[in-house]
Amino acid sequence: MMTRHSGEPDTVVVGAGLAGLACALDLCRAGRRVALLEASDGVGGRMRTDRRDGFLLDRGFQVFNTSYPQVKRRLDLRSLRLRPFTPGLVAHTSRGPVRLADPTRRPRDAGALLPGRVLPARDLAVLGALTARDVLLPAGVLKRGADRSTAETLSRAGVSAETVDEILRPFLSGVFLEDALETSGRFFHLVWRSMARGTLCLPAGGIGAVPAQLAAGLPEGVLRLETPVDEVTASGVLLADGRELPATTVVVATDAVTAARLLPGTAAPDSRTVTTYYHAAASSPLAEPTLVVDSTRAVLNTCVLTEAAPTYAPPGTALISTSVLGLDRPERGGAVLRRLAELYGTDTGEWRQVAAYTVTGALPAMRPPWPLSRPTRLAPGRYVCGDHRATGSVQGALASGTRAAREVLSDFPGA
Repeated sequence: MMTRHSGEPDTVVVGAGLAGLACALDLCRAGRRVALLEASDGVGGRMRTDRRDGFLLDRGFQVFNTSYPQVKRRLDLRSLRLRPFTPGLVAHTSRGPVRLADPTRRPRDAGALLPGRVLPARDLAVLGALTARDVLLPAGVLKRGADRSTAETLSRAGVSAETVDEILRPFLSGVFLEDALETSGRFFHLVWRSMARGTLCLPAGGIGAVPAQLAAGLPEGVLRLETPVDEVTASGVLLADGRELPATTVVVATDAVTAARLLPGTAAPDSRTVTTYYHAAASSPLAEPTLVVDSTRAVLNTCVLTEAAPTYAPPGTALISTSVLGLDRPERGGAVLRRLAELYGTDTGEWRQVAAYTVTGALPAMRPPWPLSRPTRLAPGRYVCGDHRATGSVQGALASGTRAAREVLSDFPGA
């Protein structure tokens, strides 16, 4: 049985993103003394919202999916005041804009799905069968399937190359943050399932309200902000200010690159980078909360956030979010505005750029065969968790943190 040192934690969790919050919450509920150390001035990791001049600016375009099991288990959805997006999208194709909608949720749009209007009859049948399979089969069955790229998965299912290139690739590029559709097909099926079963939405207070709600459940004194960790030692952790914090167990719940630095021998997968531009306009260029995707791939996607959540901007102002793959560059903002004028069919000359966020390591590069879950235990008393150890999603991060806590409690039952 491990000896407790008065005033010292049993476990140090490094990183207060979703994985670290989930791990710390479960350990605290099991009666463990936990120190949750976060280098920055707030919780959430990549899932944060800045408040600036009356705007809510998420650090990169993010949507919240209500269907994830961990979300249902851990969060009070009502208190998040969720604002839904349209269950569908508008794709700008070589044939012009087309609307793809879920007729089970928006029956008035069912006419747009008549064969030939948006998709050929064969593609409609194939996608209908694929969606029904993903919705109805247990998730465990989808996870056990052979893994191949999303591009190959769609081709094998019988979706035509034209439908992939004009509609599915532009949409999924914004989900996976890569446009070759090289992401794991098993992960694609799980994502497709979650979108068909859930609602995509935004919290009225910004995406940062999600980790903030989790953090509010921690006992007082557990969370320590602005406390960076320099090293994981044999006896605990060494803080950046030179202090040592001893602990029997250490869970590293940071991004993959930081985890590899703190725990030598931990592999850091390749990752995806995305830049999101926020523009303010005097009026909304699209009077509905619908995602717009671009088959030219000049932009990944764009939407008027204030059509979903008016709280994201001051009264009388529309806030438009637009994402592109890769880094921001001096000339890129102008090119984005020009493309937005074409996509929305409006003059963007008076639009004002409010912010631009580049998120490096936004998602792990989940090439097949991608393990959908892996153990968090690295060595006696040393653990690592995060979406890079599961799937690049809210579900993946929360599930990985949950697994880390479970493995700590299994390894040290009497601590």
